[in-house]
Amino acid sequence: MSTLPFRQLSSLIVASLAFSLVTGVGAANAATPSTAKASVAETAKASVTKEQAPPRGRTAATANPLYRTGTLPDLRCTTGQIRAGSAASYKIFMTRVNRCLNLMWKTQFRKAKLPFAQPKLRFVTSKVSSPCGRWPSGAGGYYCSSNRTMYIGVTRAVLKNPYGPNHAQFMAHEYAHHVQQLAGIMNYYGQSVWRARSSTKLAFSRRLELQADCLGSAFLRQVADDLPVDQEQWDAMVRWVDENGHKSWPTNDHGKGRSQAYWMERGFNAGSPSACNTWTASPRSVA
Repeated sequence: MSTLPFRQLSSLIVASLAFSLVTGVGAANAATPSTAKASVAETAKASVTKEQAPPRGRTAATANPLYRTGTLPDLRCTTGQIRAGSAASYKIFMTRVNRCLNLMWKTQFRKAKLPFAQPKLRFVTSKVSSPCGRWPSGAGGYYCSSNRTMYIGVTRAVLKNPYGPNHAQFMAHEYAHHVQQLAGIMNYYGQSVWRARSSTKLAFSRRLELQADCLGSAFLRQVADDLPVDQEQWDAMVRWVDENGHKSWPTNDHGKGRSQAYWMERGFNAGSPSACNTWTASPRSVA
């Protein structure tokens, strides 16, 4: 169980669940592959299948091969704990989560017969710029598709609260943007918002971000026993997001709180990318 009562999460979620994306168009004691359960290792050693190029255009978003790959692998993810105020323990924890994400999504991409490459991970103590531009306002971290790098802020606000599952969800969300990049979804998004009017850009941004919420939550479901996060804790997190998730994003480019909560629930309940096709969802569910 968590070493911190869940009711103390509010201050962290503001900083740590403040996700953002910047597109190219628009460690010590880290976990190793040996931490995976036998079923995952066997899957990774399966016969090599011929990879295909990621789909292009609208099909990349609406009918991506990842949607037909079933549940994410049942992964043993030993992360350790974060000590309040300790940047070192935070970095170790997040690096381990990243290793688990690499292994899990590598397996899933193999099932989809799509090429896979790991993203880069960079911890920063200030709001640095990247090839994608300036640090997004309100974000605790972001993914830049131009250099395929996740920038994770290590700040006093983040280090005040050591609740691991919240930080893991944050990392998984940013990693999901990398998944979108590799799967061709990001390219479709970039083409769609290029020179589009503001309302169209916001609508596409919400579908992109809410899908990342869903994919991140699917990962959390598969590693819930190890973090750990039980149903009561998860429900409390979702309720908080429902009520507050939109407050960091005044332009509504990430979706309303109820929309974020809805897609988080879908991902966590299914543990599969199949639940995360925001691109064919009704406008109401991605508002």
